[in-house]
Amino acid sequence: MRGFETDQLKTFVTVADSGSLSAAAPRLFLSQSSVSEQLRKLEERAGVPLLTRGKRGAAVTPAGARLLEYARRILSLNDMAMQELRGRTLDGELRLAVTDYFRPGEIAGMLRRLRDRYPYLKLHVTVMKSAAIEAAADLDTFDIGLSMRLIRATRADRAERADRAGTLLRREGLAWVAAPEIAESPQPTLPLVLLPDTCSMHQFVVQLLMRRKRAFDIAHSASGVAGLHLALAAGLGVSCLNASAIGPGVTPLDAAAVSRWRLPTLPDAEFYLLPARRGESEFIGEARLALSEQLG
Repeated sequence: MRGFETDQLKTFVTVADSGSLSAAAPRLFLSQSSVSEQLRKLEERAGVPLLTRGKRGAAVTPAGARLLEYARRILSLNDMAMQELRGRTLDGELRLAVTDYFRPGEIAGMLRRLRDRYPYLKLHVTVMKSAAIEAAADLDTFDIGLSMRLIRATRADRAERADRAGTLLRREGLAWVAAPEIAESPQPTLPLVLLPDTCSMHQFVVQLLMRRKRAFDIAHSASGVAGLHLALAAGLGVSCLNASAIGPGVTPLDAAAVSRWRLPTLPDAEFYLLPARRGESEFIGEARLALSEQLG
């Protein structure tokens, strides 16, 4: 019996992680038709449907979910074997600081896969506010920082971004969010659910509403994004979140709801690895490359 082909497994994993064939194609440097053909051949070999396709993208079937875990392990072992033979293993301790807005529902699995791929890497992860990560960029608090910045269409902002470019991992839209029942019930004074005022998102939202003269009140202050989800799902108010940080029980306000609530337009957010420090070790440089490949 012939086994699975690693190229087809890689395509399957990438589609499952991306959520659609169209999103996976550029990550694989393939056309969408080539991605579809590889998936067709993989399903023929597996003998069962692995993905369902619809208007909202692609989702794994129960059989696909079982294969997905094996596929990740097969690809990880394949990479490990190649790295061992080429002497490119990551062996050492790495301190990683991550903003809690970065893919909170997926980050644990992504880091687990990184550990599986680099079994000799001892990874110490601290979740921090973006402002704190950037303030400690030149200190010895961590080795690599993963931060978030908001994209504003000003000359000063473009210059600042160029000055601290780093390694871009992904770009996401921001959205006003709330529990469904709150979204349909606009109030004269906007009840805000935010992280503490040391959070850059908190500072941005407050300044934006003040500039637009939109009355608001801090209805709840959560210590982290997980707490923010609970408060929003409980109907305590409205907040601003990046797309991948929107959790269950919370919905983005559509254009009509945004208009009813009299809310301003929001920019995009970029997630990036902070630039290398002067004198950074070869190990940290290699780890930075591995993180950009795994988390991008």
